[in-house]
Amino acid sequence: MAVRRVVPNIRSEAARESREFYGLLGFEEVMNHGWIMTLASPSSPAAQISVMSGDKTAPVAPDMSIEVDDVDAAYAVMRESGADIVHPLQDEEWGVRRFFVRDPSGRVVNVLGHR
Repeated sequence: MAVRRVVPNIRSEAARESREFYGLLGFEEVMNHGWIMTLASPSSPAAQISVMSGDKTAPVAPDMSIEVDDVDAAYAVMRESGADIVHPLQDEEWGVRRFFVRDPSGRVVNVLGHR
């Protein structure tokens, strides 16, 4: 299993202001679903920040997202380790397969793969 990217998720109701602020540092909006917006660096597209008001289908908003090349393998490893799965593995309507797991410090991690 390989990590493709890691994205911090900032919980905020100030999406427009955040887009403008991070735009000053060169970030541009690359995705916006209304409840989550992702900003990326045009010169280094894997450098990203997401701003979210909440999560559309999960009971909690994740603190970070980690995209992997095999989300099913990641889920199996986490379950076998006894990790706290806080949102089950599922396919989402916006084209990702994902689950949430709590890390040892209590942070919620969205582990995902694109279909």
